Amino acid sequence: MLFNTLPFMIFFPVVTLVYYLLPFRWRWCWLLAASCFFYMWFKPVYILILLTTIVIDYTAGLMIERNRENPRRKRAWLVASVVSTLTVLFIFKYQGLFRETNILLPIGLSFHTFQSLSYVIEVYRGNQHAEKHFGFYSLYVMFYPQLVTGPIERPQNLLRQLRIPQPFKGENLARGVMLILFGLFAKMVVADNLAVYVDQIYAHPEQYSTVGIGLGLIFYSFQIYCDFFGYSTIALGCAKAMGYDLMDNFRAPYLSRSIGEFWHRWHISLSSWFRDYLYIPLGGSRVRTVRWVMNIMVVFLLSGLWHGADWTFMVWGGMHGVLLVAEGLPAKLKGRKRKLSDTEALPVRLLRMAGVFVAVTLLWGMFRAEGFWQFREVMHSLFSNARLGAMPAIDGVAILFLILFVVADVMLRNTRFDRWCIQQPKAVQWGVCFLLAFCTVAFASVETFPFIYFQF
Repeated sequence: MLFNTLPFMIFFPVVTLVYYLLPFRWRWCWLLAASCFFYMWFKPVYILILLTTIVIDYTAGLMIERNRENPRRKRAWLVASVVSTLTVLFIFKYQGLFRETNILLPIGLSFHTFQSLSYVIEVYRGNQHAEKHFGFYSLYVMFYPQLVTGPIERPQNLLRQLRIPQPFKGENLARGVMLILFGLFAKMVVADNLAVYVDQIYAHPEQYSTVGIGLGLIFYSFQIYCDFFGYSTIALGCAKAMGYDLMDNFRAPYLSRSIGEFWHRWHISLSSWFRDYLYIPLGGSRVRTVRWVMNIMVVFLLSGLWHGADWTFMVWGGMHGVLLVAEGLPAKLKGRKRKLSDTEALPVRLLRMAGVFVAVTLLWGMFRAEGFWQFREVMHSLFSNARLGAMPAIDGVAILFLILFVVADVMLRNTRFDRWCIQQPKAVQWGVCFLLAFCTVAFASVETFPFIYFQF
């Protein structure tokens, strides 16, 4: 079920209302049933794949805890869980790299696979007790707000909360609705209106001027941000309405002054997953320079692979790794930790931000392309079509709301929309929510676009 559809506008209030009406001991049943219904709305048979990974990792968690005093068996169960779960992911997502035919990818498979793996790893490390209640564990993996596109939650956060009775609080419901409205605005008004222009550019890049192509690349940077930010914000809102707190997934990433900072602000749940479960176990930065470079490249190549079964994603991830190595190598060679100064002059800060944005935007061009051939055509037109005057028509509404979103992003760089909004006078809260709802209804794109990260 898509967040930006009428069925969800019915699903959300019904699920939330019944949730609060039920006694606590039955709420997990209701939420699990609702989450199954939400997932089966796409393609019912794929819930069997999700059930397979749930059974594998639930069993592995119990066996790891049971063999806590036997390191060999404990490690064997961890390996069995990781290999089995990743095998399911490989079969449905990556066999297309080596074969010409593809199996249709179950929605959100990469997200709930990583969430399930985080549980097993945390149990193995002793940071999380194995969940003995199969229903609560299933709900942890299937919790509908973040089931399809994250954020990827750790068991210490979400699984713990699911066992705590959540009394009804008007503030939680209000903050949840605020986040949902802001997320729908970012997706349906900003991202989807920009998508119309971007799709034209990528369909026939040879027809458009350097300026037109450049705008298309910039618009895609904001399209993918507003699209994914919108989904994550709606997910946070759905959970908050029931009293649950999910982790923030974005913190104004385009205000970053380095590629490293960008990855601390973009898709935080995934970047922290790779940091905690791959980069640090490989040795992190506390190793010799050559090994550190290898660690960075392994993480980013696998991050690219996580995003999709296409070599363009591998190159996209690898290029981010190269840029991160280039940033950190001088300090690493001097035996220091790279740190940006908090006292930099504003022009220097802006120049750094612009440089990071340009680099990220050019690499997003590869991310968006259907293959190397299309990326090559777009780049060729960008650098060789200076004399061509053609450009797609630009919707003034899209530009206006993009500017408003950027202003909001700058204002909220150190907080979150609901936290800011709830501190304002009631009149301001109601006014902002009304404007978001009105703009979403009145200025949403005529075309409906699926959430970009559904394909991952």
